[in-house]
Amino acid sequence: MGMAWYEESFGQDYLLVYKHRDMQGAQAEVKRMVDWLELPEGSKIFDLCCGMGRHSVALADEGYKVTGMDLSKVLLAEACKLEDSGRVVWLEGDMRRVPADGPFDAVVNLFTSFGYFEEEAENAKVLSEIARLLKPEGRFIIDFLNAAYVAKHLVPHSERKDEGVVIDERRSLEDGFVRKRIVLSEPGHPDRQYMEQVKLYGLDDFRRLMAGTGLVIDRVFGSYDAMSYEPETSPRLIMIGHKERTV
Repeated sequence: MGMAWYEESFGQDYLLVYKHRDMQGAQAEVKRMVDWLELPEGSKIFDLCCGMGRHSVALADEGYKVTGMDLSKVLLAEACKLEDSGRVVWLEGDMRRVPADGPFDAVVNLFTSFGYFEEEAENAKVLSEIARLLKPEGRFIIDFLNAAYVAKHLVPHSERKDEGVVIDERRSLEDGFVRKRIVLSEPGHPDRQYMEQVKLYGLDDFRRLMAGTGLVIDRVFGSYDAMSYEPETSPRLIMIGHKERTV
């Protein structure tokens, strides 16, 4: 058995492929999240799949006590470079088995860090973990792709050059997943290949998967501009909700 795609893809090459993601954008998105969460300063927030830590740090800047977790040692190393003063607790772990107990006032899962697994039961475990981490009536934000929008706007092929590396990306819809195949070509080196995939879940799917977890969706937005969610045209599926006091 080889490594799963998410164990291979989030390494040094990921930093090159996605280096256009900036801190300024994360700060603007967090400002909106603060409005949605309606939590006082000092509240404990868990950033599930924190990546390079941009949103974790921006949340800490807003006065929250933040824990960020990711599976990738490479991305966590970048997060530590971004914030090493102890304001954010960084953890390494799998989102299906989070090495923390909480309770937290909020859990955020951002930029389509969900739907990575082939088996639906494995994806459902992530929602159960969010519920486990939350205190009763704790808040959550899940920011996911909008499947219909992705299908309509999918760019099958793109290519660019960065730092002397040709980055070739091919995207497709297959078996209920959106898949991206990435080939990095560099003179004097063998090509490096990666695959990313995300299950195309819709709003009704999330409601179905949350049944029995105690998680309840309260509001849904289609972007960080707080546009109402339109199933066919919204670029994002951003769900804000809470954990019921009793399950």
